[in-house]
Amino acid sequence: MKYRKMGKWGVKLSALGLGSYLTIGFKNTEEESRDTIRMAYENGINFFDTANAYNFGEAERVLGKYLKDYPRSDLFVLSKVWAPMGEGPNDQGLSAKHIFEQCDESLKRLGMDYLDVYMCHRPDPETPLEETIQAMEDLCRRGKILYWGTSEWSAAQIVKAQSVAKEIGARPLSVNEPRYSLLYRYPEKELYPATKEEGVGNVIFSPLAHGMLTGKYLPGKEAPAGTRAADKDQNEVIMEMYWTEENKKKGLELVKIAEEMGVKASQLAIAWCLERPEVTSVILGTRKKEQLEENIKAIEIEIPDDVLKKLDELYPLE
Repeated sequence: MKYRKMGKWGVKLSALGLGSYLTIGFKNTEEESRDTIRMAYENGINFFDTANAYNFGEAERVLGKYLKDYPRSDLFVLSKVWAPMGEGPNDQGLSAKHIFEQCDESLKRLGMDYLDVYMCHRPDPETPLEETIQAMEDLCRRGKILYWGTSEWSAAQIVKAQSVAKEIGARPLSVNEPRYSLLYRYPEKELYPATKEEGVGNVIFSPLAHGMLTGKYLPGKEAPAGTRAADKDQNEVIMEMYWTEENKKKGLELVKIAEEMGVKASQLAIAWCLERPEVTSVILGTRKKEQLEENIKAIEIEIPDDVLKKLDELYPLE
C-alpha cells in the first residue's frame, strides 16, 4: 500500500480507502462485511469511510463492530453529518445542535472515543457557516474529532469556509470528498485548484461511476442480474447520471485499453484517479473480498503517457 498526506496536513492516509455506502451494514452480509474489512486492513488500508445516514447508522455499527479487532492507532475513520436522521425539525442539517448530537451517536455506533474526520455531508444553506465551523472547532477541542471536512461542496463554498474559519479563530477544514472518475471530471476545473491552494486533501468517491467503468454493461442490453444497475435499491445514481448507450460503448473501449496493459478496466479507472496529485485517497465501494482484492491491485499500476492520452480522448474533460 502507498500512503499520501491529506493535503498540507501531517496525517497520512492509504491511497485506497474502504467505503461503506450501500455495502457494509446494508447489502453486505455480516460475513462479507467482516471479510472485506479484514482484507482491507491486512492489505495496508488504514482509511475507512462511512456516514450516519448510510442505512440509518447500520454502516457505522457494523464497521465499528469489525474494526474493534484492530488497534485504533492504525485506523483513520471518517464519518459524516447533515442528512435527516429523524422526523424532528432539528434532526438534519449543520446546526450546532444536530452536529453535536449526531457526533455522539456516531461514536456510540462505531464504539470509538473519537473520529479522525467529521465531515459536512452536504452544504446547509439554512445554517450560517460560522455556526457550523464553530461546532466543528468545539468538537475538536473536546477531543471528539481530530479534523473536519466537507463532501460535495463547491470550490467557492470551500474557499468561503476557510475565510470564515480564519475570521472566527477556528481551525480550517482539512479534507473534501468529491465525486470523481473518468466519467465525472468536473473537479479538475475549479475544485482541485481551490483545494490545492487551500491545502485541503481530497478523498474521492465513485471512481468506477457506480460500475459503469468496469465494462460489464453492454450496449443494447439491460443490466445483468446481480449487478448494482439491476438493483432498484442501488441504481438511482447510475441510471440518472451514466446509463447511456454511449457510455456503455466507451466502457468496452476502456476494457480494450486495459487489456492491452494486462489489467482490468476497473483497475485502470482507479489508477487513473490516483494520477491526480490533489487526490489523497480513492474510496472503494466493493461488496465482496474478491472485488476488493482485484481493486487493491490498482495501486501497483503505472499508466504510460500514451495510455493517459487515450483515456483523455475517450473521456474528455467537458
